Amino acid sequence: MAFFDKPLAELKTYLPERDEPRDFDAFWERTLAEARRHPLEPVFTPVDYGLRTVETFDVTFSGYGGHRIKGWLLLPRHREGKLPTVVEYIGYGGGRGFPIDWLTWSSAGYAHLVMDTRGQGSAWLRGDTPDPEDGANPQFPGFMTRGILSPETYYYRRVFTDAVRAVETALAHPEVDPARLAVTGGSQGGGIALAVAGLAPRLLDNVINAVMPDVPFLCHFRRATELVDTHPYQEIVRFCKVHRDQVETVFRTLSYFDGMNFAARATARALFSVALMDDICPPSTVFAAYNHYHGPKDIRIYPFNQHEGGQSFQRLEQLQFLA
Repeated sequence: MAFFDKPLAELKTYLPERDEPRDFDAFWERTLAEARRHPLEPVFTPVDYGLRTVETFDVTFSGYGGHRIKGWLLLPRHREGKLPTVVEYIGYGGGRGFPIDWLTWSSAGYAHLVMDTRGQGSAWLRGDTPDPEDGANPQFPGFMTRGILSPETYYYRRVFTDAVRAVETALAHPEVDPARLAVTGGSQGGGIALAVAGLAPRLLDNVINAVMPDVPFLCHFRRATELVDTHPYQEIVRFCKVHRDQVETVFRTLSYFDGMNFAARATARALFSVALMDDICPPSTVFAAYNHYHGPKDIRIYPFNQHEGGQSFQRLEQLQFLA
């Protein structure tokens, strides 16, 4: 894949107009208020996966609709005082896997909560959380058009709500320092982290100190669908190709979930990453969110990489950033 998007000089100043519904904030306030009518009821069950330096807990909490969401919590065994914490969200189609898949942050001295993504976890890492609104077991993608004709029924309304509740779950653990909390994720996980960061100033009491969206998905939907023919954005294209009379309805729904609109509300210190040959999450969609980001920010650019981005190079950048 060669360079296909805007030149880097243009990307750095690319600031497209945001398509933001008037009731954006009211929609999310109501959504989270409805979720909080259900007790969070976090459960941290110790599990033994043979790890000597890390304590592992099977996590369950109430997300959207009171649905029980799974996750892992990993803690360094040797610790003094409350821990800085990283809450991590997973890329498209993946699930929580096993604790042995998530050892970096606890090895570096952080509490690490990994949220299983409802309904996913059948494309690469396995998941254990069904989406009761849409079937009884984790499924193979796609998810991009589920309930897409209304923000009330759209799949990511449930996922983003779960993600906020995951932060609240982390804060409920006695080993977590509520003054030092970061959210992160790659691709879909990066888009979810950006949404949580945007909701934090008003709806999470601004508890997010840092956000690390790695090659984030779910940003600048209209441009992404017009620029690349790769999945998952192609799911939206295929839907609109058949439902010709619903195109504007689709993009109105997506405006409630666009990373650009969350970025404009986020205030935590941010470290983004982007790959300039990424044909899954095009560079201009990442820079659109980055350039609209309201808080202090920096970005790492990987010119010759596709959607894999910086991988271990970016993880080293993240470790230095949080330290």
